[in-house]
Amino acid sequence: MKIRKGDTIQIVAGKEKGKTGKVLRIDKKGGRVWIERLNMVKRHQRPTQSQRQGGIVEKEAPLSISNVMYYDEKTARPSRIGFKMEKGGKVRVAKRSGEVLSGAK
Repeated sequence: MKIRKGDTIQIVAGKEKGKTGKVLRIDKKGGRVWIERLNMVKRHQRPTQSQRQGGIVEKEAPLSISNVMYYDEKTARPSRIGFKMEKGGKVRVAKRSGEVLSGAK
C-alpha cells in the first residue's frame, strides 16, 4: 500500500471530492482509510464507563483507498506514488514532482 499514516491526501471521488486532509489510520486488509475531519458521520452513543456522557457523537467514517490520492504540496495537485532505489534503500517518490517522500520502507 502506497499511502501511509500521516500523509496528506486529496479525495478524488464521492461527496467530499476535492477536499484534502491527513490520514489518521489505514486498514490494509479492507482497503479503507480514515481522514482527519472528513467524511464525518453521526453515531448515537450509549453512556459507558469510559465515556460517561452519551448522546450523538460525530466521528470520521472510512473511505475506500481507491478514492484518495497523495496530495503533492510542491505542485498543489494530487499525484501518484512510485518507488525508487536510492543509496539508503527503497524510497517513495511523488510521480508528478519527482520529490522523495520518505526513507527506507
